[in-house]
Amino acid sequence: MTAARPLRLLLPLLLAGCASAPLATPTTPPATAVAAKPVPELRPGIPAGYLGRALPDSLALLPAPPARGSAGFAQDQAVSRASQTLRGTPRYALASSDADLRFPHVANAFACALGIPISQQDTPRLYLLLQRSLVDAGLATYAAKDHYKRTRPFVYYKEATCAPDDEAQLRTDGSYPSGHTAISWTWALLLTELSPDRADALLARGRAFGENRLVCNAHWQSDVLEGRVVAAGAVAALHANADFTADMAAARAEIGSLRGSGVAPTGCDVEAAALKVQVPGVQ
Repeated sequence: MTAARPLRLLLPLLLAGCASAPLATPTTPPATAVAAKPVPELRPGIPAGYLGRALPDSLALLPAPPARGSAGFAQDQAVSRASQTLRGTPRYALASSDADLRFPHVANAFACALGIPISQQDTPRLYLLLQRSLVDAGLATYAAKDHYKRTRPFVYYKEATCAPDDEAQLRTDGSYPSGHTAISWTWALLLTELSPDRADALLARGRAFGENRLVCNAHWQSDVLEGRVVAAGAVAALHANADFTADMAAARAEIGSLRGSGVAPTGCDVEAAALKVQVPGVQ
């Protein structure tokens, strides 16, 4: 994998996982699932989002980021400095893992919270749902990102992040709002709808995923908070899309089927231990 680039340029690589990965649409969907329609592609074999150009306008949705010298920026700085005390802890290791948005790695970020493993083989429509909604939530942040071009904390303080290979390109990618947070909160909301009995665990994991951007030194707290607003806008828009609705129905069936089989995700004890380490100073 090459060094990271801004999210919108990385999308084909993130979604591909590896060059040989086929498109996530199942050739033989479960009997309980709605048959998948052909999926629009970013490039051959790589699924596009559901919304196309009909994305939420993050520049219209969000206020300007806190100005330097303001009370809001002082709060951002305080949280940033406190979060950097977690280097070397299990939470920092989890934050480093969450920084990697490539598939198939990131597909399992919510597996423990959901209670089942997520894979292209066993839950193909859920996997596709995550791929396509990542595109929409991630790209929805760019109207504000490109307008404000906010400096990231690791650049401001001349420090490192939890993902050194990403740093050269992140320097030119606006910090506000957080794309990782928009994606993870979108997923948390969608998965909660699919599995409401796991709502507390899923929403807590979504919050932790976004706050891990503080731990990574890649975002300010206000970036993370407003990333959730973009996610809310993306989820609202997605619910008006028929292809999304069909994939949600199929994903719900897959979750029920796999949960009934007794198959469980792995590594949950390690994740739970990491999540017990709180990010200091967050509000």
